[in-house]
Amino acid sequence: MSLLAEAYEPCIMLNKTKEMDGYGGYINVWSEGAEFQAAFAFDGSLNAQIAAKQGVSSLYRVTTTRALTLDYHDVFKRVRDGKIFRVTTDGDDEYTPKSAGLDMRQVRAEEWSLPND
Repeated sequence: MSLLAEAYEPCIMLNKTKEMDGYGGYINVWSEGAEFQAAFAFDGSLNAQIAAKQGVSSLYRVTTTRALTLDYHDVFKRVRDGKIFRVTTDGDDEYTPKSAGLDMRQVRAEEWSLPND
């Protein structure tokens, strides 16, 4: 088992649907979807610190296998602590080639709260 595989922990995708609110409008409803494994690294870079002072929430680099592509604005929950993240980059931008021995794909994500509708 590789060090990367040991760092993986369970996560759950959160899916948004719209449902009627009973008053002629709609509300967003979040439900749990597919489970997957990911490794997290807190971004403590100078740019992240500057962004934090400007009100941006905590930033992370999230690593998965090449088989899973997290898309821009996907929302998911880390099972260990229930923390919710929203992807802020495109999952097709950073990944190892198929010929590489290391099987990984990375995105950046921010801590996020589900909006109250």
